[in-house]
Amino acid sequence: MKLLDVITIGRSSVDLYGAQVGGRLEDMASFQKYIGGSPTNMAAGMARLGLKSALITRVGNEHMGRFIREELIREGVDVRGVKSDPERLTALVLLGIRDEHHFPLIFYRENCADMALCEDDIEEEFIASARAVVATGTHLSNPRTEAAVLKALTLARKTGARTALDIDYRPNLWGLAGHGDGESRFIESAKVTAKLQATLHLFDLIVGTEEEFHIAGGTTDTIAALRAVRAVSKATLVCKRGAAGAVAFTGDIAATLDEGQSGPGFPIEVFNVLGAGDGFMSGLVKGWMDDESWPVALKYANACGAFAVSRHGCTPAYPSWEELAFFLRRGVVTPALRKDAALEQIHWSTNRRKQWSEVRAFAFDHRSQLEDLPGATPESIGRFKELCLDAALAVSEGRPGYGLLCDNRLGKTALHRAAGQGLWIGRPVEWPGSRPLTLEPELGPDFGGLSEWPLEHVVKVLCFCHPDDAADLQSAQEATITRLFHACRRNRLEMLLEVIPSKVGPIDDQTTAKLITRFYDIGIYPDWWKLEPMQTTQAWAATCAAIETRDPHVQGIVILGLGQTEDELAASFRLAAPFPLVKGFAVGRTIHADTGRAYLAGDIDAAHATAIMADNYRRLCGIWDDARAQHRTKGEPV
Repeated sequence: MKLLDVITIGRSSVDLYGAQVGGRLEDMASFQKYIGGSPTNMAAGMARLGLKSALITRVGNEHMGRFIREELIREGVDVRGVKSDPERLTALVLLGIRDEHHFPLIFYRENCADMALCEDDIEEEFIASARAVVATGTHLSNPRTEAAVLKALTLARKTGARTALDIDYRPNLWGLAGHGDGESRFIESAKVTAKLQATLHLFDLIVGTEEEFHIAGGTTDTIAALRAVRAVSKATLVCKRGAAGAVAFTGDIAATLDEGQSGPGFPIEVFNVLGAGDGFMSGLVKGWMDDESWPVALKYANACGAFAVSRHGCTPAYPSWEELAFFLRRGVVTPALRKDAALEQIHWSTNRRKQWSEVRAFAFDHRSQLEDLPGATPESIGRFKELCLDAALAVSEGRPGYGLLCDNRLGKTALHRAAGQGLWIGRPVEWPGSRPLTLEPELGPDFGGLSEWPLEHVVKVLCFCHPDDAADLQSAQEATITRLFHACRRNRLEMLLEVIPSKVGPIDDQTTAKLITRFYDIGIYPDWWKLEPMQTTQAWAATCAAIETRDPHVQGIVILGLGQTEDELAASFRLAAPFPLVKGFAVGRTIHADTGRAYLAGDIDAAHATAIMADNYRRLCGIWDDARAQHRTKGEPV
């Protein structure tokens, strides 16, 4: 049995996409960073649709190469074929969206890593593990990369794998257009035509736009070009026609394109055509590998292409399988898909950077509680938070499922040190104790400060609220959280909403569930909920049901501590452990309160303080793990 569905081979770059829309590339002030290059985009797009995909390419042995590798792993792409080149830099592309017709781009590919791909990078065992190999035209433009592609195709055919070509014609990358003409899509070239036609017999599926078939067939008459390709290849030919959809020819080429097999198109607003072909190919290959009919495969492809032209970026625009199924079932509600709230929520929640199965977080984001202690200064609190981080790292030992909550105002050094350590990192934005809710000044009045945050930080906001709050108070707090929620999404940051109703009013088994339902009703979909340790199974059941019915793709719940003792938390953990939605805890004072008081007063040294907190944190993790294990042993779903 083959372990992989498909291997793509060829270009891999970092796309720097202009964040401003409607102007020249010269005038763009900031850029969003994504993975790019057709085979790289396709490998990620296919993985999102549930295929086991892999990529063969080269990247630089530097920050951008590591970025590509890490992003592919997050997407679920097998990276065994991604080689790090110690001598060359990762390719870069600068792109912009000027209007619906013009998309300026500049390729930075001089002696880049992916063009150093060679035959030695193609391993027979790896190729033999896949059901299909997909190549793109660019890597046929250079003798070294062409040899690598041909070796991969030969091995694929030897092992019975399917083979596909996305013609992906970029005159600039064949040396036919200047650096400033990256947007150019077609220049006639007998040399390119001859090179392509020499390889077309190696493919079972060939995909291209009308212009790409013009270069492959050597004529600008589309039907004649398709017939010229058919003369040298028995492949199924899929011709993309833009807004008119696409057609497939499995045998002789008919007199008109309309006579080919087709799938339904989707009337949507064109926002960005860059990367649309890679999205199309992802959906097409999904249908092809699932042995669907060509009309069904083309339906998938057209839908994935529609997503791509509706959003910013290439890979970030592509749908998950859940999203695609929802879209095909429900249809187009608004032609501007990026403005479809229901669709965007599914897109966001099913394509997160990382899914966490459990989180045991040491919370030391406390500010006012520490500032009120004897001996506390901003400097000493900052040093203490570094000790908290040391304790967290000593317990986690690089293993997944551990995390922390830390602020930037008093804990900046610890917060920055935590980056890249594999920890779940939550960062608070509320002004401590505020009601109505106000936020830390660092966010700025327009919440623009979030643009400075690393993508791995989770925006944590604590709101003291209750279903019986006065209308004006409720309205003010909800307005702040609504603005924050949309700012988080705009900046690609996850959000954790913490609610503590018991501090402001009486509670029963339905109180938290009512609060949660209200937030969903006004369009707030937190990635995480941080909830107080509820005291009955009924309260947990009502709360989890309120979340699951409105957001089945939520990351989950973490339990806060409220300063409870270990014994009290242990009882709370036992109540919560049977509910799969509860992923763990984010507890602070139970771990650090007494130690912090002693350290800031000068009664214990740093080493002693760190050791005590590590012991406390380790013990609390064990209490949670034991509570979970008891329910697994009983066979209850977790």
